Amino acid sequence: MLIELEHISKDYGKRNVLKDVSISTESGTCVGILGGNGCGKSTLLAVLAGIRKATSGRFVFDGRDILNDRIAIASAVGYVPQGTPLIEELSARDNLLVFYRRNELERELGRGTLKLLGVDEYIDVPVRKMSGGMKKRLTIGCAVSNHPRILLLDEPSAALDLICKQKINGYLRAYMRNGGTIFLATHDKEELELCDKWYILKDGTAVGYDYDGNIERLISEF
Repeated sequence: MLIELEHISKDYGKRNVLKDVSISTESGTCVGILGGNGCGKSTLLAVLAGIRKATSGRFVFDGRDILNDRIAIASAVGYVPQGTPLIEELSARDNLLVFYRRNELERELGRGTLKLLGVDEYIDVPVRKMSGGMKKRLTIGCAVSNHPRILLLDEPSAALDLICKQKINGYLRAYMRNGGTIFLATHDKEELELCDKWYILKDGTAVGYDYDGNIERLISEF
């Protein structure tokens, strides 16, 4: 299935953050969204998630434009922002119960997504006592409760330890094997290697890039 971003723009008053972003990819792939700080990576993902309204453009999934259709986006898209939008006073279990039915939650903890992410290991720990990596894995678990076909990730492993990165990357590989598509804003070398395509956001547009493992060359393009 072809997924296309067509001429997406986003203005804040007179400031054009995104001018003309066009990207296409197939189901089961990971698209790396690269670029320097402030280039618009987070804005683009927020637009695709329906958090921010695009000034213009199309987000074509399953043959239809879903860019301004909140119901379609809620059904098709999972979104993991840089922060961790969790309820600090509640446990992992209680946060998840906002998104999962109880029997579904137990199934996912036993042999599903939440097991793969390792959330079962700290299911009754309050969020306020969790490490950054635990919070991030829980946030991903919440984001995929509706089994989205598209997953938007904004620097998911930033400042996390190697074990957390390994669990997250293992889940993302499994997600793609099952036909899911990822748009991944990242600076992380291991995450770059997850990607099938790479685009650099610069001056409000997306330019395809052939990443060969040379970080220095990549940075020089920002």
